[in-house]
Amino acid sequence: MTVRLLDFHADWCGPCKTQDPILDEIQEDLGDAFELQKVNVDEEQDVANQYQVRSLPTLIVENDDGVVDRFVGVTQREDIETALSEAGA
Repeated sequence: MTVRLLDFHADWCGPCKTQDPILDEIQEDLGDAFELQKVNVDEEQDVANQYQVRSLPTLIVENDDGVVDRFVGVTQREDIETALSEAGA
């Protein structure tokens, strides 16, 4: 099963810059257990609309069955890891 973490962000978003090191740490520790996909909403508005992203940062955890969890705002590492685990990572 493929597990993806979609990170909807923008270059001008201050809270997104706070979220980045947390995501980097998780990716470093969990490695290939999930796929991190960064989505710049300014460049990929169609993808942001598809997922109905209205605030930044927004993190969406999904697997082959669909969206498992969604976080809006800066999210703590533990919450993200729990969602990834529930999705099958």
